[in-house]
Amino acid sequence: MPSSHWSAPVADAPVDATVRLPGSKSMTNRALILAALADGPALVRRPLRSRDTLLMAQALRALGVAVDEDGADWRVTPGALAGPARVDVGLAGTVMRFLPPVAALADGDVAIDGDPRARERPMGPMITALRALGAEIDDGGRGALPFTVRGGGAVKGGPVTIDASGSSQLVSGLLLAAPRFDEGVHVRHEGPPVPSAPHLAMTVRMLQEAGARVETGADEWRVAPGPIRGRDWDIEPDLSNAAQFLGAALVTGGRVTVPDWPAETTQPGDALRGLLARMGARVSSGPDGLTVRGTGTFQGLEADLHDVGELTPVLAALAALASSPSRLTGIAHLRGHETDRLAALVGELNALGGDARELPDGLEIRPRPLHGGVFHTYDDHRMVMAAAVLGLAVPGVQVENPATVGKTLPQFTDLWTAMVRPA
Repeated sequence: MPSSHWSAPVADAPVDATVRLPGSKSMTNRALILAALADGPALVRRPLRSRDTLLMAQALRALGVAVDEDGADWRVTPGALAGPARVDVGLAGTVMRFLPPVAALADGDVAIDGDPRARERPMGPMITALRALGAEIDDGGRGALPFTVRGGGAVKGGPVTIDASGSSQLVSGLLLAAPRFDEGVHVRHEGPPVPSAPHLAMTVRMLQEAGARVETGADEWRVAPGPIRGRDWDIEPDLSNAAQFLGAALVTGGRVTVPDWPAETTQPGDALRGLLARMGARVSSGPDGLTVRGTGTFQGLEADLHDVGELTPVLAALAALASSPSRLTGIAHLRGHETDRLAALVGELNALGGDARELPDGLEIRPRPLHGGVFHTYDDHRMVMAAAVLGLAVPGVQVENPATVGKTLPQFTDLWTAMVRPA
């Protein structure tokens, strides 16, 4: 096998592990944006350090914001936002959607580009919305990356209508910078339902915690102009990155505990508690964290994952190993993620002998005996994690480009191997 492939370890016994996860990508990048626009310094405690968050930190530095190491933390000192600057968003949805409204506040041109796949991800609604709010953007008529934000040092703001059915990040990006717009913003969504509602709730809560005045209604959000308070941010563990570890308890009939699971959170990954329980897991919370125990068998899942689409790849892998069919719906928007996740999952599961097919808005998966082979990952971190889950029960799964997990969990393969094959 090529050196870029990773042999997913097979579980010879039930796993029995405590897995401590690094911080939430979603919370880290929101905290960085709010800290960069604040009226004073901020400390981001225990941030995730991964490709997506390092790209955000570097983008803010390019605009004149100081983001400095402070032990395990990041200290953010706002500065006068200015260009000319060049920003690389990689394949990070949070950077490509959160950074342009900030760039519009800068004095000078900010050129924004990313990985080849980033140029295919939905950006047209963001560009159109920013123009309606008073920003000048040169995109060559593409409605996509690359483009240049010609910052004038201020943005008028006001009312704007957007179709955010492709990504909730389109709304979050506008809201996070809105307090610094002259008139704030009043965002109305028109179109199919906005996915990932918990992420919008996270944006609203973090804005309010920073002193912003936010009102929400049915498909509308209003943020008043005003200061963003410099404050310290405590970053929760990334609960979505717990999916594959907790899922390992089901596959192997073992136990996995994730410490510091918050009692109350806006993270979509918190839905794992109910979803895994429906598949047959025993789920409990206590002072040690969240614990999932498998019983040795587990059933398929019928679920609308519209609000928690990022959990789909791992749930699809579990579905392929379950004792009954699964139907995962509400996730048509995943076709516009790091890759077309629906097509990718169907293709890779079926290449290993599975029986998966695309639905208009999801996946139908019927368990069949699987065999080893190369699992292609399409530069998508969650495809690596799905492959690892399959490898627990299927010998010979060779995972292409495992390094792509650096997007959100650089230490994934080490954590996984330590769980499956403890010293």
